[in-house]
Amino acid sequence: MTSKRPNGPIAAAILSAAIACFTLGLTTIASDKNKAINKLMNFYPPSGALTGETTIAILVWLAAWIILARVWRNTSRALTPINITSFTLLVLGLLLTFPPFIDAL
Repeated sequence: MTSKRPNGPIAAAILSAAIACFTLGLTTIASDKNKAINKLMNFYPPSGALTGETTIAILVWLAAWIILARVWRNTSRALTPINITSFTLLVLGLLLTFPPFIDAL
């Protein structure tokens, strides 16, 4: 007899990582296009705005992971829509950190 374990925590980890990647892309483009945001993101001057961009992305990842893991703790989720959404967010996050794409906006 096999018992089916809930995959909610796995789905939460996958989706929260993708949300963080997209957040990194958004903070990167916001920092690049707005001087005030760039200055706000500069947590450590030798590294520039990258310190704020990555710190915010990490905080969003942790928050999303904690919230989704608690909500989906004892459930099984359909992984296909979560994987499609995650892949889409990953691609968008990558594009938003790619200089030729950023410069075109």
